[in-house]
Amino acid sequence: MTPPRGPGRGAVFAAVLALTAGVLTASAVTAPPALALTPPVGFTADNLSTYQTNGIVWSLAEANGVVYAGGTFSNVRPAGSPAGSNTTSAVNFAAFDAATGAPTGCSLSFTRSSGTATVRALAVSPDRSTLYAGGYFNAVNGTGANGLVAINTATCTLRPGFAPNFGATVRALDVAADGTVHAGGDFQSINGQTRRFFGAVTAAGAVTGWNPDADRPGRTLKVTPDGQHVLIGGDFFTVGGVNSHALAVTAAGSGAPTRAYTGNFIPSTAVIKNIITDPASDGWYVGGEGAGGNSFDGRLAMGLDTFDQRWRDTCQGATQALRVYQGVLYAASHVHDCSTMGGFPNQVRKHLTAQSVDDPAMLGWLPDTNDGIGEPVGPRALTVSSRGGRDFLWVGGEFTTVNGVAQQALTRFAGTPDTGAPAAPAVSLSAPRAGEVRVSWRSSLDLDDSLLTYRVYRNGGSTPVYTTTGSSLFFSRPQLTFTDTDVVAGRSYSYRITASDGTNTSALSANASVTAAGSSGPYAQRVLADGAELYWRYDEAGGAFAADASDSQDGGVYMNAPSYRATPSAVAGSAALTLNGTDEYVYSDRLHHYTSPAPYSIETWFRTNTARGGRIVGFGRNIGTAQGHTSGISDKLLYLTDNGRLAFGVQVGSTAGRPTVTSAASYNDNAWHHAVATQGPSGMRLYVDGVSVGSDATAGNRSYNGYWRVGGDAMSNAWPNRPTSTYFAGQVDETAVYPSVLTAAQVAAHHDLADTPSGPGETTVSLQPAEDAYVNGVAANTTYDDSQLASRGATPYLSYLRYPLPAAPAGQELKSARLTFRTSSDSTAGSADSHTLVPVTGAWTESAVTYSTRPSLATTVLGTISGATAVSTDYSVELNAPALGGALGSAYSLALTSSGTDSLRIWSGEVATAAYRPQLVLTFGAE
Repeated sequence: MTPPRGPGRGAVFAAVLALTAGVLTASAVTAPPALALTPPVGFTADNLSTYQTNGIVWSLAEANGVVYAGGTFSNVRPAGSPAGSNTTSAVNFAAFDAATGAPTGCSLSFTRSSGTATVRALAVSPDRSTLYAGGYFNAVNGTGANGLVAINTATCTLRPGFAPNFGATVRALDVAADGTVHAGGDFQSINGQTRRFFGAVTAAGAVTGWNPDADRPGRTLKVTPDGQHVLIGGDFFTVGGVNSHALAVTAAGSGAPTRAYTGNFIPSTAVIKNIITDPASDGWYVGGEGAGGNSFDGRLAMGLDTFDQRWRDTCQGATQALRVYQGVLYAASHVHDCSTMGGFPNQVRKHLTAQSVDDPAMLGWLPDTNDGIGEPVGPRALTVSSRGGRDFLWVGGEFTTVNGVAQQALTRFAGTPDTGAPAAPAVSLSAPRAGEVRVSWRSSLDLDDSLLTYRVYRNGGSTPVYTTTGSSLFFSRPQLTFTDTDVVAGRSYSYRITASDGTNTSALSANASVTAAGSSGPYAQRVLADGAELYWRYDEAGGAFAADASDSQDGGVYMNAPSYRATPSAVAGSAALTLNGTDEYVYSDRLHHYTSPAPYSIETWFRTNTARGGRIVGFGRNIGTAQGHTSGISDKLLYLTDNGRLAFGVQVGSTAGRPTVTSAASYNDNAWHHAVATQGPSGMRLYVDGVSVGSDATAGNRSYNGYWRVGGDAMSNAWPNRPTSTYFAGQVDETAVYPSVLTAAQVAAHHDLADTPSGPGETTVSLQPAEDAYVNGVAANTTYDDSQLASRGATPYLSYLRYPLPAAPAGQELKSARLTFRTSSDSTAGSADSHTLVPVTGAWTESAVTYSTRPSLATTVLGTISGATAVSTDYSVELNAPALGGALGSAYSLALTSSGTDSLRIWSGEVATAAYRPQLVLTFGAE
């Protein structure tokens, strides 16, 4: 049997996006607290007070606790000073104390007799005694210079005798251990000798033999730690006559290419803007800037041993600068779309990010700038400097704000102090079952701590009733849930929650209260029992968080403040949501990965009188409403046409085909209607008010990563009877998504239960196994007590489950029972055979049962599983309630058996995700 597998080193964003917490109960073990700065992040997101410039900083370098900035500017001023006030002259160059952010007094003026002077590149000699400055200038403090000068770092004076002559702008510099200064840029000659776009000079300024001979400009370069090679990047397509676009490895002596990157390794529409090396990881790292969605805007991790690629970040957002610190790669870019990485879709730009040198998955460090002036791009340069026992990350660029506050061109960060508190959690309460209050919240965001500690306080108490931890990033803020079972029916309870990064604690969330129920809502319990993996009930009183009532914790986000708690609702005991048909909608806070032809069902209630139609529920690639932030790809749509007819459509692969089932009747009559759309092996089917209104044989749809959206999104003209408005005006209630095809009987039952109130004689109890294990006839003396259970007849597997059955509530009897389970992710988990559940009459324990010691079984069949053919899919089976009724109040064991040859594998009670565990659902009613 194959155990469940965790994410590998190359899981990219998938591991982060799968961060979902199971239901937490009051008896669970308290989790350890979060730590300030979630490892391996080494800097806070809190920017320190730093002088600023009045123009662009293109380059940064550091030596001996001093940070040097080169660019296109004329003065500097203190933090907080508006442009033009409190200025000190600094012409394209300035030096700052790394620890204070204030100027050191080193003043050099880089000028030109004509044109705009600029300093584009800075590099420090290995002994830290010399700073080299390159750019477009012909004088420094009035002394003639031609694109490159050497500065004594101790005296802040030009080093006499070093006067190379570059024919055009120098954009990149690095200094080898022997003092050779390598340069790249727009020039095609040095000291009158031909050096196309790359060349080098000695410490005395003489031209060396290093001559890569590129055909287009160079933008970045780096000498390898062993001094044997020089890594170059830029716009070029050939190096030394060899095809190698934008990136190449050259010999340190001659400049001849020793490793070329051909084909589409770097797309022709991209250039390389920065290269750095990191001996600790034996790696070098590359930042790219491209044009178009198929270009290269992200980062490469390369090996210094083989010069091969280790990983590739394909996010879009023009990477400008990189720096490694303590195993973390910090990047300056304007990243806005990581959908090609399985990450967030195109949205608002982020300008500073971090990832491990071993994995491109984004880490929880996200201070931010704006795009600023110039192109605009945002940050352009990074460096790390130490002073006074502290390390500082300096950032330079085009930006004019940092973390939302005015600050131009320069900022810096350190490891301490961490002063930014997480945002207060958004909380939603419900009382879904007798004796339970469900406290759900959207995890908070902290810009330098992805792992936070949450404390739940009840009824104004000062001691938390529950403490747990949860992970979140700006694009993945999973729902967490605490189920309080220490409640009394009919009594009101209030809850508030804080989030802490270990140093700073958020304010308490807004006070929320709920009355504990004495019985379960029959509609909601049936939806959950039938396997909903997303269930939004829209009972929140306000805010941006839509709680998921299922155990999948798939919360939603309300956009643009729709109208909450509308009545009358579609389902007794619930409220509804009103949408304006213009820009209000709800989207899932989790990225979903759908692969055709996986089965699914969509269910919702709607009410409207619009004559403009609208998209009610659908699956799309994006989450926003602004241009470029809506879904360019979408399908699995449930929408209303202008004349009120209900349509259910899908897109078949990437083709133009959009099979659609449309009702004959119209439903824009301002009455509540129940809609269910299903698609599976037998095709598509649309139900309205419990009755099938159409079908189509299409079993496939489009495979892609995306988000569920309720209320609106983009729709292309290819959709049949496309409505005038793609946003829905009206009310929605009780939206659910299932990973299976609901049967006609289930759909009808849901519709019929909507008006059924929670009666005093109804109680639903969900039980998890106290013990479970399986045995294997091939390994007859082995105990299998792990995260899976199995059943097969030939070469037999048998599984055993024990549940503590409660006594029936006073005046009630067991009305129905079902077992819900999820097939495991093993490739052989699904089964075409039938599998039976029978009572266990013999003794067993999960820690000791083997095939040789297996217990005896009864011949009574409690239920039969059939059709559980898919892996990682939820199923349920009805059980013989009278047979279980006689065992109430005792520990009851049942066995999973088969006489067939095709094994069934399901998750056991030991699996980490609570929603995957096999649950026994008992419903009690009046005698």
